[in-house]
Amino acid sequence: MVPDMSDSAQAAARRVVPVILSGGSGTRLWPVSRESFPKQFWPLISERSMIQETAQRAAGEGFAPPLVVCNQEHRFLVAEQMRLAGVEGARIVLEPVGRNSGPAILAAALLVAEATPDAVLWMMAADAAIGDVAALHVALDAAVAAARAGRIVTFGMRPTSAETGYGYMELGPALEGIAGVHAVGRFVEKPDAAAAAEMAGSGRFLWNSGMFVFTAATLIAEMAEHAPAVLAAVRAAVAGRVQDLDFIRLDPDSFTACPNISLDYAVAERTSHAAVVPADIGWSDVGSWGALWTLGDKDGAGNVAVGDVLLEGARDCYVRSDGIVTAVVGLQDAVVVVTEDAVLAMHRDRAQDVKKVVDRLRAVRRHEAVAHNRVYRPWGFYESLIQGERFQVKRIVVSPGQKLSLQKHFHRAEHWVVVQGTALVTRDEEVLMVRENESIYLPLGCLHRLDNPGRIPLTLIEVQSGSYLGEDDIVRLEDTYGRH
Repeated sequence: MVPDMSDSAQAAARRVVPVILSGGSGTRLWPVSRESFPKQFWPLISERSMIQETAQRAAGEGFAPPLVVCNQEHRFLVAEQMRLAGVEGARIVLEPVGRNSGPAILAAALLVAEATPDAVLWMMAADAAIGDVAALHVALDAAVAAARAGRIVTFGMRPTSAETGYGYMELGPALEGIAGVHAVGRFVEKPDAAAAAEMAGSGRFLWNSGMFVFTAATLIAEMAEHAPAVLAAVRAAVAGRVQDLDFIRLDPDSFTACPNISLDYAVAERTSHAAVVPADIGWSDVGSWGALWTLGDKDGAGNVAVGDVLLEGARDCYVRSDGIVTAVVGLQDAVVVVTEDAVLAMHRDRAQDVKKVVDRLRAVRRHEAVAHNRVYRPWGFYESLIQGERFQVKRIVVSPGQKLSLQKHFHRAEHWVVVQGTALVTRDEEVLMVRENESIYLPLGCLHRLDNPGRIPLTLIEVQSGSYLGEDDIVRLEDTYGRH
């Protein structure tokens, strides 16, 4: 501990700082998880979203407010998720581009080190499942003790199958004086099936959970030794950061210049200070629909059914519908997932191949590869209902107290019909109150804004007409959320 630290600084250093990495797109859980709204924002294993579950595991006494590192396009989603989770004081760090877990966690460590270099950081993915949170906290106590002794600590899970999608660690000797913690013999990154089977059956290897614990100072020192180019680029990105509303924007040029590398490759596999806490905590990375079948509540025939689903003679299936009624008859070991704009049907053994479908959709530039029909914005969301050659009908929902940007369009006119709530509409020089079952016309080129002054969500039907209906036909003159 630094000798001249104030009492408040020492108290801050004693609290564990959760760092939640929320940069993945979760393509193996398509069509629910997509780039614009990935799996961590969905309630896949409980009534809460996965990022809410993650944040709540690291809340309360002994924990500092979390740092969340995320894609800048998800900033308002993350802020709303933290609010829904009841997490106050979260610092949200925006990556201008994705550079994997190494630069992301290093940025968090550099920010923490500015005030408390001896603080312990607990790095977590936003989209993992933990079945036994009490056991997790017991394992965390051991990891924190090892981290304060200068170790880079991860959590190791006993293999239950020959999984090829996980990294493995060889369990080394127990550390002296720190109960429950071992040295790491070596790391093995995502082995082939034969190697996975050998390691899973040996009793000497653990799955790498991807959670790490270390002090900010230790990580920075290890990066300086093993990945100096990463440290230089991220240090410049943090030094050049700007505060944008409640968000921390890293300098884009410096961060973009950073090598794309995971923490495992940058430090964990190279350091002589790697340690592991073997833990039985019911961990899953929820990396496929097969994993969700394993985690789900099953009926007497082994089926997991979510949503408006009918099963007849099905066995050991995972069936999910986020919209229309979905009937499955006589299938076994199948996965069927239905959303508003896409259907996935496959054998559970092919769950890892969903990414190939997404890659093919991307190759032909299908929007279903990256975005849902429902598009979330900081003020609420919109979704397309009908689209024709020169017209489009949308449903727009504005949260209480929120408003859209002051804007205009060059190629389309709009007609708004309020079906729930009350709208305060700016139309050029006019400011008008539009109530349920009332409508307003916005001619092409007029300056307009939509505001929800009420206490309930505002819902309206928007009819667009014109020669071009793309979302990029928006000129924003003023925006509450700092968009351009």
